[in-house]
Amino acid sequence: MKKSAHKPLIGILGGTFNPIHFGHLRMAQELSEALNLNKVRFIPSANPPHKPTPLVTAEHRSAMVKLAIADNPLFELDDCELRRTGASYTIDTLQSLREELTENVSLVLFMGSDAFTKFNTWHRWQEIIDLCHIALVRRPLVANKAPLPNVLETFLRNHYTEDVNDLQDSSTGFVTMQSITPLDISSTAIRNALQYNHSARYLTPNNVLEYIDTHQLYHTTIT
Repeated sequence: MKKSAHKPLIGILGGTFNPIHFGHLRMAQELSEALNLNKVRFIPSANPPHKPTPLVTAEHRSAMVKLAIADNPLFELDDCELRRTGASYTIDTLQSLREELTENVSLVLFMGSDAFTKFNTWHRWQEIIDLCHIALVRRPLVANKAPLPNVLETFLRNHYTEDVNDLQDSSTGFVTMQSITPLDISSTAIRNALQYNHSARYLTPNNVLEYIDTHQLYHTTIT
């Protein structure tokens, strides 16, 4: 029986988390249930390669993540990118996780469907699927209906599965698509609200808002 060969399954949610919000948290919760994950690691990006480095430090962003996930035993903070110098490339993070966890664990990288349309621009993108699985998440209200580049259509066709058991039976190599509750919340909207002294209540946990207020983050500068 295949079930005896199932590997522990860890979800990987990376991002700037500038700041973390309920959209991130709800996505991680729903994916953990849909894919039978044992853990979800939240990995704040110190120096994101595809966008300007946030003016709010990685240490502050990491502290907010720690507060936001503190009451959920499925979630844990991984600060590996904060301990590295240079750009925070996903391939480097996955390689360090593989060294830590070995092939006895299956990793599932969470990725928005919008981000996937540019996946072929990522650093050493073709090697990523050899280190993990990918769970594509449909973003709410994404207007871009442009077709995928041919290289990504081929990639998806070669790796796609709708059987979540495949993610546990193998450590790497599969791509699946999941729908989640569409919460149209963004870190940008939260930063804008706070800059203009509007309330961000119900967009992010209260302890995160208290941290933001204590450290006077986002009140004068948008990153």
